[in-house]
Amino acid sequence: MYLPRSLISHLYLHLLRSHHPLSPAVLILTALEPDALCACRILTTLLKRDYIPHKIQPVSGYGDLSRAGEELVRPMRTTEGGSGGVVVCMGVGGLVDLSDILGLDVDDETPNMGGVEVWVIDARRPWNLGNVFGGQAERAPLAELDLNQSRRRTGVERGCITSTYKPGQGGIIVFDDGDIEEELGTEREAYCSLEEMPEVDEDPNESDGSDGDTDNDEARTSHPRKRKSWSGRDDDSDAGSEDEDGRPRQRRRSNSGSSISSGTRHRREQRDSSQSSRSPSPASDDAPIVAPKAPSERTLRRRLLRLKRKHENVLRTYYSLGTSYSEPISSLIYSLASELGREDNDLLWLAIVGVSSLELSGRTMSGVGISDSSESGGSAGWGGQRGEHIRQILRDEVRRLNPPDDSDSGREAMRSEIYGVIPTTGRSPTDTSILLSPEPRFLLARHWSLYDSMLHSPYLSSRLHVWTETGKKRLHKLFAKMGISLSQCHQNYTHMDMELKRVLREKLLKYAPTYGLEGLVPPASSGGQYGNREGWGFVRNWGWKACLSATDVGVILGAILEAGSLDPFDDKNPNFQPRNNGTSDSQDEPSAVDADSSNIVSRFWDAYDSLSLTASESPTKLLHALPLAQHLHRAILRTGTSLLSKHQIRHLRSFRIAVVKEGPDVKLFTNPGALTKLALWVAEAVRVQEQEKSDIVKSGGKKTVGTPLVLAGLDEDRNVYVVVGTGGGGGVVDFAAMAQRREERRKKKEEQDKKRAERDNRRAKQATEKAARKAENDDDEDEAEETEEDDSSSSSSGSDSEPDDDDQQSSGNNRHLVRNRFGIAFQEVVQETNARVRIDSFEHCVVEVQKEDLGGFLESLSFRSVVG
Repeated sequence: MYLPRSLISHLYLHLLRSHHPLSPAVLILTALEPDALCACRILTTLLKRDYIPHKIQPVSGYGDLSRAGEELVRPMRTTEGGSGGVVVCMGVGGLVDLSDILGLDVDDETPNMGGVEVWVIDARRPWNLGNVFGGQAERAPLAELDLNQSRRRTGVERGCITSTYKPGQGGIIVFDDGDIEEELGTEREAYCSLEEMPEVDEDPNESDGSDGDTDNDEARTSHPRKRKSWSGRDDDSDAGSEDEDGRPRQRRRSNSGSSISSGTRHRREQRDSSQSSRSPSPASDDAPIVAPKAPSERTLRRRLLRLKRKHENVLRTYYSLGTSYSEPISSLIYSLASELGREDNDLLWLAIVGVSSLELSGRTMSGVGISDSSESGGSAGWGGQRGEHIRQILRDEVRRLNPPDDSDSGREAMRSEIYGVIPTTGRSPTDTSILLSPEPRFLLARHWSLYDSMLHSPYLSSRLHVWTETGKKRLHKLFAKMGISLSQCHQNYTHMDMELKRVLREKLLKYAPTYGLEGLVPPASSGGQYGNREGWGFVRNWGWKACLSATDVGVILGAILEAGSLDPFDDKNPNFQPRNNGTSDSQDEPSAVDADSSNIVSRFWDAYDSLSLTASESPTKLLHALPLAQHLHRAILRTGTSLLSKHQIRHLRSFRIAVVKEGPDVKLFTNPGALTKLALWVAEAVRVQEQEKSDIVKSGGKKTVGTPLVLAGLDEDRNVYVVVGTGGGGGVVDFAAMAQRREERRKKKEEQDKKRAERDNRRAKQATEKAARKAENDDDEDEAEETEEDDSSSSSSGSDSEPDDDDQQSSGNNRHLVRNRFGIAFQEVVQETNARVRIDSFEHCVVEVQKEDLGGFLESLSFRSVVG
């Protein structure tokens, strides 16, 4: 079942009304990622304000999810002695059948889910349609099932929850962000039709008639055909009768010629009268009504099989599209808080951080991969126009909840905001407001030197080729043109000359395009104080203690979850030594970072505590984790530079491949999140190189689709390679190459439709002539009817098997995107080879391969389609 966005508060309000002191605690299963972490924080804040007890259980993969189902969810079932309850899946389980993995299977012995209601809030796509349109809590016993009525539940219409739905009976409920209602209409119809169909076994000896061969229909029929009886032939009842062995009984004949002649005349007159009685005049009121002949059982069976195959093909096509990301779940949960009237600055900030974190981890509408940078500047983010629409809504919320201050400090801050000065401190010691800021594509700009911030920026480093000496010289020339000395840019940004900080944005807008950095900073705001400010970022102040942007917080949270301990002086991580801010030396770098999987849960709680909503504590733990974030991105730059400069990236048939198996940071990249960020950095650099070599880019300035990348990191402790496959980009814009392919498919489709129409007309003409001949010979009309049905169904099934690309776009706005299909390709390789592979991550493009099997795994993978 799915909950439409218009009813997003329906379930929560019912939980609030039905809650009492003896109610079981709400169980929250959350993924270890910044977006899910922020969404969990928003939901737990709502639950705390309403005094609803809850329990949080972090899960890192399907193994943890299955154990949580066995140890935590199953005991909640009333059939297991529990009292039911609510389970909330945050960024968990949207791609799999949760009733199976959580142990909530509905069978004949347990015809319900034991009062357990599962709320699924996930941004990953494609949905598991069993959760979306199924997930019913009850199954009627077979003896009580009415075959003439589809299985329904009060308040649920074909999987959609209505306002009359009463929660509390259990089931799986998916929170719709709008995609299901707008894009999955065809899949909904196919799934519900398959659910309502009776079971039909496929008969290998029976053809569905799609080949158009209708002359052999009678030979394939298993039962003998019966001759139709003429209406009105009462005097000659023996003519249409049959004997006991099924053969037609012959008419009696007289020995006299006169009797034969008179009998023949009598039968002719009888036949003429019979024919006239069967074709009465329209004006005759007493004309008998002849009911149309009902289709035979065989015809109905073949129709049902064709319809079943058609619906199954729709679902198969949906699942084969590849993975993608929809609206961030932190934004969706903030919508819930807004519907409840609970929105405030704290919850708004959590939603902003969750939305901003998606680009850092490469989660776009085309799956895990690089996203195309908006030439207008600012954060490209995820989702193209839809993503920018959500960010614009967040900007409007910032203006609504943070009105301008009339004080002198407020007016000064407003002038700085209008002129594009990056804020570094609050307006007063008690200022906790959220501001709009023209954030450049730098990394930790306020907490690093300007040089390091620009050097470690994935956007800037890939376009300047900073892994080469020439690239670093280009960066130095950029500073020289802007009039910033190297001594100034090596200082911490907050210690730079104030005049340089005031003119930094203006000079970047002037000189950045010279080096191909048009999107380095967002454009100037149009409309003054209440302008659009497209591409601008978000900043929050904690008085004079700290000033952090949403991207800074996302970087720090990611480092905590991926690199190790929050506190650099923690005894759990004695090898880590923090480095001083503002230096670019690596001689005092830590030798290793704790990446043991046993510490994953502790990392989650460290990140969760760092998002504390208490103003006196919130920035403290985030600031303590800054050295950890800086170390992670230094390691990404070092390792990526090594791979590119040593030419360790090979180009296979359908993707590029690189392996990290040596170096000081190899231990760090055994974590899938850190390895994914390294893969995104390398993929961005490779794509820029391909664009610079492309004649299309040089002549027309058009973008090209980058090559997908597979990056493997060696984990010596477990003797496995962690493998991640990233898409080649192009998920948020249209491409000329894709448009050309769609045009070619359209022309090919038109030619096929023309040929099919000619073939159908020829078959229809043949069928009409055949039916006319059979009518004259007084033969069976059922075969002709079935032949026509087969031919028409053949043409319709042929057109359904090759859906037009435009039709797919009309049913789904994002289906034309180049999606990441590495998850599907990994599954195919596992099924066809003996490679020892472990697929446990919620990101299906991340797998673990035994060290000895990596070569064969990659060889087989090179023949697969990895983008679609």
